[in-house]
Amino acid sequence: MAVKAMTSKEVTRKVFDKEALFILDVRNEADFQDWKIEGENFGYLNIPYFELLDGVEEILGSIPSDKDVLVVCAKEGSSIMIAEMLSEQGLNVSYLQGGMKAWSEHLEPVKIGDLRDGGEIYQFVRIGKGCLSYMVISNGEAAIIDSTRLTAIYLDFAKEIGATITHVFDTHLHADHISGGRIIAETTGATYWLPPKDATEVTFEYSPLEGGNTVTIGNTAIDIHALYSPGHTIGSTSFVVDSSYLLSGDILFIDSIGRPDLAGMAEDWVADLRESLYTRYRELSEELIVLPAHFMIIEELNEDGSVAKNLGALFAENHGLNIEDENEFRKLVTENLPPQPNAYQEIRQTNMGKITPNEEEQREMEIGPNRCAVR
Repeated sequence: MAVKAMTSKEVTRKVFDKEALFILDVRNEADFQDWKIEGENFGYLNIPYFELLDGVEEILGSIPSDKDVLVVCAKEGSSIMIAEMLSEQGLNVSYLQGGMKAWSEHLEPVKIGDLRDGGEIYQFVRIGKGCLSYMVISNGEAAIIDSTRLTAIYLDFAKEIGATITHVFDTHLHADHISGGRIIAETTGATYWLPPKDATEVTFEYSPLEGGNTVTIGNTAIDIHALYSPGHTIGSTSFVVDSSYLLSGDILFIDSIGRPDLAGMAEDWVADLRESLYTRYRELSEELIVLPAHFMIIEELNEDGSVAKNLGALFAENHGLNIEDENEFRKLVTENLPPQPNAYQEIRQTNMGKITPNEEEQREMEIGPNRCAVR
């Protein structure tokens, strides 16, 4: 009996809408514990597929009959096999099309808001990786910020709305995912901006992203604040778009703050991080809407699936912004850190242009959860 596929887009909609879903994940236990599909009303059962090769009878009682059931594996093949076995037992189940690899690569555009003089800003939610990228559109021009390597979605989206991509920004040299910024710029002829303090080893030409610059997109101003602090890097740079939105890169998240250790400079950079969060950001308007480059936990998503919150609310609610003792702050961001991102050194080298892994190698390098934050 044929079983049906459920796409990553369909699963994302269930996450956004807080629908119930039961996931039978047939990957190894370590892979499941490290990284899984998360939803507020999702239930889980993790049984490695090789334990089910002789039959699924023993787990039938653990699978609910009143919820959608999705079988998940790494690439798709094992989940199809187990889903078919469950179907033969009379269960109505689906499998995740493309497996966790497809989940890792799905981007969902969400409109954040309208701009004052016409235009819009969109957030692209990479739900399986916790990556957030942006497109600012004004008067037929578009700017892209912190794009992933999955460049086609940005190019296609701009084409659909009739906008020309004129500027591409990276807030910092990313360590957890491969940037598509340089490729988008080369493809479209757009200007590629990168903080010069992060670009001392890059092998390509770029425009230096420095504080005090104002870049105009159509009728919209992007004001650049050079906050030299480690989200991951010494060059981390923030933007204020249309005097309304603060794109904070990996310095500040909704529920956490950036980790400073991925270039091996945590002790040296922790003072810069505190300076940016506790002094420079305090000088900005609390009415700004913070739009970070990542989210860490599914609870950070708003009702519409976006990840955004008023800066004043973050000053009141984000633990990382409310540590009075400097030594306690230093301890938070230098000790008991989560595991470092998979292949982060190779990802940094790729983003510098030093190595050029093929598509499958890039995909493997990025597999796994967001690990950019401390909380």
